[in-house]
Amino acid sequence: MAQKLILDVDTGTDDAVAIMLAALHPAIDLVAVTTVNGNVGVQHCTDNTLRVLDHIGRSDIRVYEGADRPFVRRGVPVINRYEDGGEKYHPEELPVPPARSKKADKTAVEFLIETYRAATDPIVLMPTGPLTNIAAALAADPAFVKRVPEIIIMGGGYAFGNVTATAEFNFWADAEAAARVLNAGFEKLTLVPLDATHEALMTYADCDRLGALGTPAGKATADIVGFRIGVHDKFQKMGEHGGSAPVHDAVCVAYLIDRSVLSTTRYFVEVETASPLTVGTSIVDTQARSGGRPNTDLALHADARRFVDILAETFARPHGA
Repeated sequence: MAQKLILDVDTGTDDAVAIMLAALHPAIDLVAVTTVNGNVGVQHCTDNTLRVLDHIGRSDIRVYEGADRPFVRRGVPVINRYEDGGEKYHPEELPVPPARSKKADKTAVEFLIETYRAATDPIVLMPTGPLTNIAAALAADPAFVKRVPEIIIMGGGYAFGNVTATAEFNFWADAEAAARVLNAGFEKLTLVPLDATHEALMTYADCDRLGALGTPAGKATADIVGFRIGVHDKFQKMGEHGGSAPVHDAVCVAYLIDRSVLSTTRYFVEVETASPLTVGTSIVDTQARSGGRPNTDLALHADARRFVDILAETFARPHGA
């Protein structure tokens, strides 16, 4: 039986690839997608998500819009959009046709709470944006943490950040939510930080391979990843890894399909919320000095070729097959 999954996204380019992989792989039953403010405003995240699902023929998957601001902090954080001479590099609209389907009337948090209360089969929860919706569900329903059998999170960074010197975007955008979720006591929590996703880099050659498949998902992923490589070459100082880019969120979906994609070690991980200079920083207690009980299976390494092979194998199938 296919593994049931709910994706919580801030679509976004890498989220788009993750959605396509989850929606099209036969080992996954994508129950729904919830959206959250992050890469772009939540209304654009919702629209992008609908566009992607329509584009690959999966408009049957419902989309629930969630939080439009952080869990605790006032206002909306500055969106992580690169600009150069007035040109914006994180598009509010993905390069796929306009959506035909509409979002669901219910909010993301309502949907999450009601779905997990009623679930008779295990449903993996996979947040790949800021953790605002998950923190709100925990606040509204304290038993939510016991109802989620597994949560796989894209967020954080051990060795480096991508917004500040030490903070990754999802944790930086809502640090209080990240701290709450990591400390909530989920039975099985896997954290996929930048350290792992930056080992699963995709190249222009990978884009050519996917584009040559000729399927809507293959061609869209080739365009999206090619765009990401250009942005990373320009802004992220990839050095010896120039001509390549991580596709963070899709790595989490690949891991659900094949657990060999990532290697994990159990650690206590905390998120900095107090200092304005280091807010959102992941603090990983590798030496067990804090006294904190390990709360996270932390992925620090990834198998890049297996990741790309999973994308190619999945997107080669005729959509709907």
